[in-house]
Amino acid sequence: MRDRVELALNQIRPTLQKDGGDVLLVDVGENGVVKVRMTGACRGCHMSDVTLREGIEKFLKNEVPEITAVESV
Repeated sequence: MRDRVELALNQIRPTLQKDGGDVLLVDVGENGVVKVRMTGACRGCHMSDVTLREGIEKFLKNEVPEITAVESV
């Protein structure tokens, strides 16, 4: 599952990178919880929670249905 999550993240990275940010995959738990780290401009952005929930989490759950949640660490 980790490889599929990484492939999905690679699809959305260019959008984040356009604004000076990025997302790094930290862990994929057996329970379907994906842990990511927001970097660059995303790290301190007041909209990063919205980006995580409405962008990254929705996209990842669509691409990899086994995902139950995405958490920022």
